[in-house]
Amino acid sequence: MTFGPASPALLPGAKNAVETCLAIKPGERVALIADVPSRSVAASLAAAMENVHAACTSLLLEDFSPRPIKSAPAPVLDVLETADVGVLCMNPQPGELAARMAIVKVVERRQIRYAHMVGVTPEIMQQGMRADYRMVDRLSDKLRDRMLRAETLTVKTEAGTEFAAHFDRGLDWVKTSGLISPRYWSNLPAGEVFTTPATVDGTFVCDATAGDHFNGKYGDLQRTPLVLEIEGARLRHVECERKDLEEEFWDYCHTDENSDRVGELAFGTNLGLSEMIGILLQDEKFPGVHIAFGDPYGSQTHANWKSRTHVDVLTRNCDVWIDQDQIISRGRYQLDHLGL
Repeated sequence: MTFGPASPALLPGAKNAVETCLAIKPGERVALIADVPSRSVAASLAAAMENVHAACTSLLLEDFSPRPIKSAPAPVLDVLETADVGVLCMNPQPGELAARMAIVKVVERRQIRYAHMVGVTPEIMQQGMRADYRMVDRLSDKLRDRMLRAETLTVKTEAGTEFAAHFDRGLDWVKTSGLISPRYWSNLPAGEVFTTPATVDGTFVCDATAGDHFNGKYGDLQRTPLVLEIEGARLRHVECERKDLEEEFWDYCHTDENSDRVGELAFGTNLGLSEMIGILLQDEKFPGVHIAFGDPYGSQTHANWKSRTHVDVLTRNCDVWIDQDQIISRGRYQLDHLGL
């Protein structure tokens, strides 16, 4: 099938994804999986793949199952079994995480290059997908090197975030800088360095966006932030003026025995972003630090526990210290402190 005509405005970002991030070569087999809301993005990606003479198989999720999709459709998994490269661009709905995780499981087992573009929009294609990903990669490398030796990370914001994290030297810091390899798949747009922390203690004020279906349902939380109290890397208390959000977030984070556990602590490293836009896929790459409750992506970090849920929470204008060295001031990297 085809996704329709490609918008010229989206083609520079699509070219960056195909040629720089995924480094697709002539003749490579690509599985391009999309949903109806993401058709315009998929069309631009398909055009960029055609320009490099890739063999692209396009699939529309709604052709195989009504939404929300509870399990990954067999034709989607089948095409990934023979692909050299995979791309998923879709807008998430509640209850679809298991289907996405099944797709990622095939990608990781086969170790193919894979771009996870969940929540992608035309706006993102014209912003985060136009970044200089080689510079993002340099920054990400510097941060990863520092964090492999770090004892403590401290994060503060004027909105009330104040927490400290410590780390397990047996767990990896993973770089997803947009230069995608078979070893690590990546979200696009990209720009993260993350691990599973050993401990997190303090307050995290989510005054930006929250992940999974919360982003689409509640949007930007700047006016009604979630105040999260964390002890021993476990969520202990949630407070929000929107009691429906407060209750729903608390319940989500108690889906299973590890849904309330901080499974991810990440730096956003996309220097091409100038402001948050209220869409998690891009905003989590904005310079700063964020966390996520639930699954720790153990296949990458080597954490030995799992969860059926995973929800990111973002805060604005971070001040961040690696041990005693302040490397982010109000959401801006102090690049000279990182040798850049």
